[in-house]
Amino acid sequence: MRGGRAPAFLLGGGAALFLSLLWMPALLPVVSRLLLLPRALLSMASGSPPSQPSPASGSAYAAGSVSAAFVTCPNEKVAKEIARAVVEKHLAACVNLIPQITSIYEWKGKIEEDSEVLMMIKTQSSLVPALTDFVRSVHPYEVAEVIALPVEQGNSPYLHWVCQVTGSVPESGTAPP
Repeated sequence: MRGGRAPAFLLGGGAALFLSLLWMPALLPVVSRLLLLPRALLSMASGSPPSQPSPASGSAYAAGSVSAAFVTCPNEKVAKEIARAVVEKHLAACVNLIPQITSIYEWKGKIEEDSEVLMMIKTQSSLVPALTDFVRSVHPYEVAEVIALPVEQGNSPYLHWVCQVTGSVPESGTAPP
């Protein structure tokens, strides 16, 4: 009999595990609300609603005033040099380097494939022409890729920080990148 009960016990445990996995997605919204509970309780105890950080300028973000520009480089050394220079010149607030991308393109009638580093540059949209001119002047490629897309929405304090660092918002504190 002992052997007969063991499989039933394992089946029960397996069934419980299976059922818990099925219910897991349904519980995620509840768990995420529970994680916010300490903040909500703290705000109730203080008598004030939970606050969100306000933007450095105190005004709403103007859609499209910040852009994300993309530049490809032949290697990390070139990408780091350009990234540091555009930040030092306040042509960008932040540059992310994304290594080991593969680019496939046509060049002079031939299909090429190269490993490159992608730079994602956050700047003011009004600075994109100056950023493009600078990148073209220091980039080793005959035709440097510089394309920019306007940022329509995002974390308002971050977007205001981009404008502050690149010179269009008066400094009233610092925000992390």
